[in-house]
Amino acid sequence: MIPVYLTENAAENARNLISRFGLTVCGSLPQQDEYLLADSDGLSLCRAGEKGRVRADFTGGTAQYRRTKGGGELIAKAVNHTAAATVWDGTGGLGRDAFVLASLGLQVRAFEQNPAVAALLSDGLQRALECPETAAIANRITLHFGDTCALLPQLAAAEGRPDVVYLDPMYPESRKTAAVKKEMAYFHSLVGTAQNEGGLLAAARAAAKKRVVVKRPRLGEFLNHEPPAYQYTGKSTRFDVYLPLLPKQ
Repeated sequence: MIPVYLTENAAENARNLISRFGLTVCGSLPQQDEYLLADSDGLSLCRAGEKGRVRADFTGGTAQYRRTKGGGELIAKAVNHTAAATVWDGTGGLGRDAFVLASLGLQVRAFEQNPAVAALLSDGLQRALECPETAAIANRITLHFGDTCALLPQLAAAEGRPDVVYLDPMYPESRKTAAVKKEMAYFHSLVGTAQNEGGLLAAARAAAKKRVVVKRPRLGEFLNHEPPAYQYTGKSTRFDVYLPLLPKQ
């Protein structure tokens, strides 16, 4: 379990998240590996001995640029946002794609099973709710903590199936690039890349009413080696679209 270092001036929401997601507070600043820092700014993912931080930030940086300058056209086409009202993001992560989808006016449920990542995402959403410029968008995102493969069928049975299930599974670090971005290096170290690709895709196809959209690197392999029905391809990213599984008779 990743440790959390709690500063004296840690925000109240950050303190609450430690308990909510079962995280463990350490008595001193960690001297190795990754850790969560809870301070006045909220929660951050850090690595001992390095200055970089990773946060779920929807009020500034890339998220602000995409919100104010445009962006997300390809993902909008992939989920067919004009015909979809609900999207379930089965791989919530730091919530960036969920935020883009919500900014399109969609109701989004984000699923995340790693407690540290879920805490980071929840912290980011809370700060977005407190910002007048992002509150309406953040209010359309609901976070579910747990195993996506188990939660999708449970929620679909209880509340009805979503129009679209969206997946952005962790992809192995490229050995061809000189260096992986610091943020992704921290993230890979925290959550790894192993995942139940077959189970994730099957659960998504069983839950979705209209389509399953899987985000991949432009030249990356198909999820679980299963060819999609069709694709939307950009310069560095593509979206593979799968049709829902027919209900068993």
